[in-house]
Amino acid sequence: MKDKEILKWADERGLLNPEFAPKQFTKLLEEVTELSVAMVDNNKEDIIDALGDCTIVLTILANQLGYDLDRCVYEAFNTIKNRKGVLKDGSFIKEEDLDPKEDYTNCKTIK
Repeated sequence: MKDKEILKWADERGLLNPEFAPKQFTKLLEEVTELSVAMVDNNKEDIIDALGDCTIVLTILANQLGYDLDRCVYEAFNTIKNRKGVLKDGSFIKEEDLDPKEDYTNCKTIK
C-alpha cells in the first residue's frame, strides 16, 4: 500500500486536519504498545498487524504536521547511512555517543 492510498483513506474520514496531530501521536503510542505486546508474546500475526498500524498512523501524523513520510525516511537514512560506531547487545551506538568509561572490546565495530 502506498502513502497516497493511506492519505486518501484518511482524508475521506476527515483525519488530515493538523489540529488532530496530538491525538494521532497518542494513537501512534497505542500502536507501538500493541507492537511491544505482540513481540513479547511472539505473535506473528499481531506483529504484522501492529507494524502496519504504526506505519499507517505515522503516515497520517507526518501529513498532519506538513511532512511527507517518505521524504523524512530518506533524510534520516542519508544522515545515518555512513555513521561509525559499535554494535552492543543488539543496539547501534554512534561514535559520538560512545562513553569513554565503557568497555566496548567485545562489541562489533562498524566503520
